[in-house]
Amino acid sequence: MGSNEEKGTKTKPEVSFDVEPANDAAGQPLARQLKNRHVAMISIGGVIGTGLFLGTATSLKNGGPIGLLLGYLTLGTICWSVMVSLGEMVAYLPIAGGHIKLAERFVDRALSFAMGWNYWYNWVIFMPTELSAASIIVQYWNKEVNIAVWITIGLILVITINMMGAGAYGEAEFIFASIKIITITGLIILGIVLDLGGGPNHDRIGFRYWKNPGPFVNYDDIAGNTGKFLGWWSVMSQAAFAFVGTEIVAIAAGEAKNPRRNLPKAIKRVYIRILLFYIGGTTIIGLLVPSNDERLDLSDGTAASSPFVIAIKNAGIGGLPSVINAALLTSAWSAASSDLYTSSRALYGLAVAGNAPKVFMRTTRTGLPYVSVIFCSLFGSLAYMASSSGAGDVFNWFVNMTSVAGLLTWLGICITYIRFYSGMKAQGYDRSKLPFTAKFQPIPAWYGLIASFIICFFSGWSVFLKGHWAQDTFVTNYFPLMLFPIMYLGAKYYYKQPIVKSKDMDFVTNIDEIEADTYDEPPPKNKIEAFWQWLVSCLMSSDGMLSNSFNEDVISQSCEHMRLWSPPFTSVPHDSPSFVGDDGVAAYSITNLSKFLRQVTII
Repeated sequence: MGSNEEKGTKTKPEVSFDVEPANDAAGQPLARQLKNRHVAMISIGGVIGTGLFLGTATSLKNGGPIGLLLGYLTLGTICWSVMVSLGEMVAYLPIAGGHIKLAERFVDRALSFAMGWNYWYNWVIFMPTELSAASIIVQYWNKEVNIAVWITIGLILVITINMMGAGAYGEAEFIFASIKIITITGLIILGIVLDLGGGPNHDRIGFRYWKNPGPFVNYDDIAGNTGKFLGWWSVMSQAAFAFVGTEIVAIAAGEAKNPRRNLPKAIKRVYIRILLFYIGGTTIIGLLVPSNDERLDLSDGTAASSPFVIAIKNAGIGGLPSVINAALLTSAWSAASSDLYTSSRALYGLAVAGNAPKVFMRTTRTGLPYVSVIFCSLFGSLAYMASSSGAGDVFNWFVNMTSVAGLLTWLGICITYIRFYSGMKAQGYDRSKLPFTAKFQPIPAWYGLIASFIICFFSGWSVFLKGHWAQDTFVTNYFPLMLFPIMYLGAKYYYKQPIVKSKDMDFVTNIDEIEADTYDEPPPKNKIEAFWQWLVSCLMSSDGMLSNSFNEDVISQSCEHMRLWSPPFTSVPHDSPSFVGDDGVAAYSITNLSKFLRQVTII
């Protein structure tokens, strides 16, 4: 596909699928080191974290099992709406800075400024949140050691991973996310077994706790449906904390290989993971743990309040809670690593756009924005607040701050997409030719925008109840909400740039780079890789989800390999790769683990 514009003339271009390079304005590019399997696991890692493992304790206590489930289901629909909107844009323009840069392109520079700094703030606060969560988890085993020790260990680990570059981060997140997947899937399966009476005590729980103490909790003992509604609404901010982070794949676009092929795949998998991990997980939690259990209180400063740990203890299974806590610890460290990666790339993007000091544009010869990484890592020291104020309280403060900031990011993404949609329509583009097209648009974008704003606006509603005023709760909930419009209006006044008109939006920059940056997946190099591509094509081609992601020759060759191959996942030579990435290099040698991870990542 070539350019439709020539010097001195302007003709209406066809939709193009070009990739803007992730370049440092000083001359050093961000290296595209993230492979398909990295992007897939990063998208999972952004969904599964301490919000599910720890945060659900407070949600179950305040909302009851049905309130918990409905709260997470509601946020799941909002998350899906935001992600399909973001996915359509970032698959078309996978550029450094992600949705922050897209806001400048399709709305105005002021929104990009506000979104960029809000996003950076969100993730530099998220990092100490996860580090304090890790200290909570470690205290399950040992309360004698000062939690500052565990925070320091976690911070050193996170900084080390990020200073090794995007490739090392991708590999680390691949391993951490694999542990998360195995953990949450194992917990859901175990929960089903325990609920049906398969535990050591053979207690068949069923829906017992939905009857007593009941499906809903009346918030603060407020009688009637009002109390039940407020109980459900109190779950919303906590659920937002759990879901925020799914948009990380947009920031990773600037360092992803073959982004036009790999990013749509990651976006399309989000809704299945929402249903499987969050809706499945919260359903199991609501079945196994009564909402009036006194252990559902993070203020004690340990992970003993995790609903999963409580359920396992109730079943009389010894030793397993420690195993689960070890998995939760890796989850917290993984999330903190992602937080530093995302905040540093957001700061780098701000500097490239001229919205932050140029010093943050500096990179190493391998494309690592080391100044941004070092600067953002300094904010990890906020986690030490847990040493004096209590890890549980600090964790809840950070949850409030990051939930609202994350929802404001979602709001900005939806605004950007609505403008993107308007520009496409005004300039006569056929959206069906985009790498990824979301159905029913712009309805999902409008839904995501309105719902995100409402939850933000009422995030700290509980402090206005009689006798519930708490200054720390008010500040942590409403500081981001007040800061965002101030940043936007300030930038609007400073830059004095109007909103980009639909007819003037730029959809054709860098068309000549399309062929160089987008390519079909290579043919399979061995029988296992052949089966992998064949399985994906069979599962996805039925609804056309990945019809444009696999070359017909590749699928044909894969099927030909299958005709000559024995049944999949049987005994294989020890030196055969059991998990093959884009480059055909084995990442794991355990065959059954490989099968499981592949099946999860393709959905």
